Amino acid sequence: MPAAPARIRTSAKRLFSLGPRRVDHIPALRIALGLAIPLSLLLVTGHVQWAMFVGFGAFTGIYSRYEPTRMRFRRQVIAGALLTVCVTLGATLAQLGESMSDLAESWTVLMAGSIVAGLVAAVVLRLGLKPGGAIFPLFAVAAVASAPPAAPIWAAFLIAGACASLCVVLGLLGHWAGERHPGAGVRTATETWSRAQLGAEFGRFAVASAIAGALGLASGLPFPYWAQIAAIAPLSAPGRTLQVERGLHRIVGTALGIVTTAFLLSFPVQPWQLVVWVVVMQFLAEMYAMRNYSFALLFITPLALLMVQLAHPQPIGALLEARVLETAIGAVVGIAVVTAAALRDRRAALGSRADAPVRADGG
Repeated sequence: MPAAPARIRTSAKRLFSLGPRRVDHIPALRIALGLAIPLSLLLVTGHVQWAMFVGFGAFTGIYSRYEPTRMRFRRQVIAGALLTVCVTLGATLAQLGESMSDLAESWTVLMAGSIVAGLVAAVVLRLGLKPGGAIFPLFAVAAVASAPPAAPIWAAFLIAGACASLCVVLGLLGHWAGERHPGAGVRTATETWSRAQLGAEFGRFAVASAIAGALGLASGLPFPYWAQIAAIAPLSAPGRTLQVERGLHRIVGTALGIVTTAFLLSFPVQPWQLVVWVVVMQFLAEMYAMRNYSFALLFITPLALLMVQLAHPQPIGALLEARVLETAIGAVVGIAVVTAAALRDRRAALGSRADAPVRADGG
């Protein structure tokens, strides 16, 4: 069947080719600046242990790229509020975990992260936020909750909220830097979603996250939330073929990104050097995130791991090994969820055709 080889060639081309270039450097610089300013303040004040609160608040800047300025403002306010709530929830879970056994804490974080993934995915779909899915909110809840408490809950809330607010302001200033759309009207999302569709979105993300997290936890690896993130990463891509591709890209890109990370951590570094690398990786990740996902992971992977090292240092070998293995676990789970949904829909379509009434004339 000639169609199958053609699809394989197209998929392979998407793995290695770059999409069309836009003014990527402008939003990339804006997003990197939203991370560089607060991280620099943490260095000056001697509070680098708060780096994760800063980092997740600064993810606000990633939302609403290439959209009209007023729309970007409104949507980034929503995204910033979501991320701030997720950081606060993570800090609350970290505090509660101090009075729990390790196993109970792990399961609590896993289930809370899965519920957050489902809820945020449904909200993002309903509001039309871009990027879609729930990677950043899940990452915020699970990473903060899995680390030892670094600050009081109110401090985590204020730090994340302040960084999110900074990114919203930078989003407005991006208009004068060239990230604007003259003549573009501000429109709400044209799609409308039923409760059943939103419920299905919740179910896909929550189930994929829970299964991957449980497998990651059962494996004994130290960061099961990485498996959760890898499981939901493919689900926001448009169409099931691209969702499967996204899962494969996640594995390939993460493996290559581990090489980048291993190089950067192969020699002793000071906190200020880690901050520099984190900001550079953020800039490069945003330069390529919309052009080639697997290539962007060359920078996304070290960005995530260096943030962990900055806030809560880990043994480097175990850190890199866990990232690869847990990403593979999660990506396989995500692909399995996509495949199962496709098979279910196919059976439903065949069943509906079989149950359709046959006209008297045989038509």
